[in-house]
Amino acid sequence: MSNTAQPSDNGAMRAVKDCLAGSVGGIAQVFAGQPFDTVKVRLQTQPDLYSGTMDAVRKTIRNDGFSGFYKGTSTPLVGVGLCVSIQFLVMEHMKRTFAHINNTPKGQPPALTASQLYIAGATAGVANSIVSGPVEHIRVRLQVQTAGASAQYKGPIDCISQIYRNFGVGGIYRGQIPTIVREFNGYGMYFLAYEALVQRTIATTGKARSDLSSGLVCLYGAAAGFAMWLTSYPIDVVKSKLQTDGFAGESRKFNSSMDCIRKTMKNEGFKGFFRGITPCLLRAAPANAATFIGFEMAMRVLG
Repeated sequence: MSNTAQPSDNGAMRAVKDCLAGSVGGIAQVFAGQPFDTVKVRLQTQPDLYSGTMDAVRKTIRNDGFSGFYKGTSTPLVGVGLCVSIQFLVMEHMKRTFAHINNTPKGQPPALTASQLYIAGATAGVANSIVSGPVEHIRVRLQVQTAGASAQYKGPIDCISQIYRNFGVGGIYRGQIPTIVREFNGYGMYFLAYEALVQRTIATTGKARSDLSSGLVCLYGAAAGFAMWLTSYPIDVVKSKLQTDGFAGESRKFNSSMDCIRKTMKNEGFKGFFRGITPCLLRAAPANAATFIGFEMAMRVLG
């Protein structure tokens, strides 16, 4: 990842490089994290079907085979690549903006404050939510389906088509408010953790960012994932419940985010907001390590 824009880079070229590298990181994230995410979503949204993580794993294999862990993968493969591109594009832009505000000399790595890193990450998260909301909506609806003739959706295109035909754009963006809340705080903590660790290492070792080992990048990426999910998991549960809820009639359980929060507390207690956190945290290390190593390696190649 570049420390700051080099003189030979104009804004457009820098943005293209950030987007391309973000896509690499996003694709790596999907392949590394999708099985864990499928188990997480099933535990969050179908508490009566699974007694725990291993029960969800066993039943998924029994009902859908190992391919069941990759249900809905085509949507995030395209969508998450775009999402991560947006995240890193906005994050890198915000870092350069704050570096300019801080009068960081050209060619020097930007030393941003913790609040600046959080704001930069939160801004990236909100920008990302425009895409991540509908992408995750389609993904989770496909993830909770079991194989067979009873499946409501044949695939991501059919799912989008049915929802849009019956409920319009608002249906596609179901659960968008908790998505924005999650992305704001989650990515604020995510990039704060990663960039603070990188800045500290550069300051204490004198190494350039491009000289950081792959092991450190993976370790810091994993730490970023834990920082995100440990501070944002309950709102993710609310998002998943809303996005797998029925749209109308008796199949609809929740009228709003607050209604979902009240009913979850009433029916499942406080622990209901943490169902599925085990596979989520297990996913955090490999998925986010893969994201950052993919991004950093791509940026080193792109220059």
